[in-house]
Order: sequence, then C-alpha cells, then structure tokens
Amino acid sequence: MSRRPVIGIAGYREQARWNIWDTDATVIQQSFVRGVTQAGGRAVVLPPDSQDSDVLDRLDGLLLPGGADIDPAHFGQDRHPTTDQPRPDRDAGELLLLRAALDRNLPVLGVCCGLQLLVILYGGTLHQHLPDLLGHTGHLPSEGVLGEHEVTFSAGSKAAAVYGRSARVNSHHHQGVAEPGGLRVTARSDDGLPEAVEDPDKRFVVGVQWHPELSGDAALFAAFVAACHDAPLPTPTGLSAGSRTPVRPG
Repeated sequence: MSRRPVIGIAGYREQARWNIWDTDATVIQQSFVRGVTQAGGRAVVLPPDSQDSDVLDRLDGLLLPGGADIDPAHFGQDRHPTTDQPRPDRDAGELLLLRAALDRNLPVLGVCCGLQLLVILYGGTLHQHLPDLLGHTGHLPSEGVLGEHEVTFSAGSKAAAVYGRSARVNSHHHQGVAEPGGLRVTARSDDGLPEAVEDPDKRFVVGVQWHPELSGDAALFAAFVAACHDAPLPTPTGLSAGSRTPVRPG
C-alpha cells in the first residue's frame, strides 16, 4: 500500500472553548481535514510559526485556508475601515511557508484568504472592500451567511479540469483580487471579479475564492491530493540534489 501524501494545513491561533478549557489555541475547521483525508491524504495542522520553513521538508503539499484579512501593508495600502485588525503572526508564518513551498515546487491549494496570499506573493493587489467597487454585497451577504453565484472557468486550466465550463459556488469574502500579479486568472464571477488563480508553470498552484470545504467539493480536494501524491521528495534546506535522501515516515 502506498504512503498517503502528507499535507500541511496552516492553522489559526484563536481563543477556543471545549470541555473544561477556554484558552489560546491552534485550530482549524474539521472540514479542511475531512476534505484532505477523504481524498486520500494525511492532514497535519501547522500552527503560526515564522522561524523557519523546514517543516516543508516532511510535507508533500500545503493548504492555506480562509481566515482574517491580510494586513494591507503587504500590498502597499493603508488599512480600510472594514479591514480586520492585522494578524502579524499568521501573515508572517503563512507567507514564509508559501514562499518556501513555491521554491520547492510543492503543490499548493489556497482557499479564500489563501488565494489572496498567493496573489500578494506573486506581486498582485487586493480590493479591500468589494461593495465599494461592485455596489453590492453579494459576495458576503452578512457575517456568517454565505452567498452563492455562478463562476465561469478558463479553458485548459486546472480549475476547468475539475469543474468544467462553469459552476455555482458559495461566497463569504468582502475582499477580492484587484491585480493578479504573475498568476493567471482562471475563473470569474458574473460581475467580473476574479474567483480562481493559477500558476501554470508549477505542478499545482491553485487559489479559489470560494469555500470547497463547506460545499463538500470533493473533486478539488481530489485533484490537489493527487498532485501531492505525485510530488517528488523535496531536498531539505542545506542539502544539495544527490546528497543523502532524508528519512521520511513510510
């Protein structure tokens, strides 16, 4: 039996309550773990950590989930009144992991805020409050309430291979892609907003603005995990190709 690909999911640091505890905790929605596991992967939750990216030497892929707004200083803007208070620990930790994953050509799936991190790292920018641009709140009807809309996919993209020409997706974001930088926009909503981005030169670098973990979107997780399964063993930091092979759990 082949080894399941090990996929790191960036976790959040939040105040959480369970059993007798009400404490500072590292958390992630079980729906992300379930999506990876049901697709044949082994999920590992990564707490925010900006010291180094060595953990990627033991991973086959990286999943960046949704969450709080990214500090707009990362894309050269002042904070909009509706933008969340910065989470510097999370921004720093996830950007560090993402840079290193791209350097290693590890498969990456970015969801919602994860897509936006990809855009920023590829030199793009964001709209901080979509109602100012679009004149409607369809992408975030209200806090905790998901919208729903159609998206159209670009032919030949990885997203189109999963979804076909179009699909109806959920929506819960008040920020969105302004300029994609070096990424290719591979899906747009009916109001023209970019809804998916990819790097066609990488094995699998895909960002989606919707929440496949909430819609039970097994096809996207399956495509991601399949790409992780095919990923070669990364060369650890400090070792050159042809050096000793790092020991990994089998």
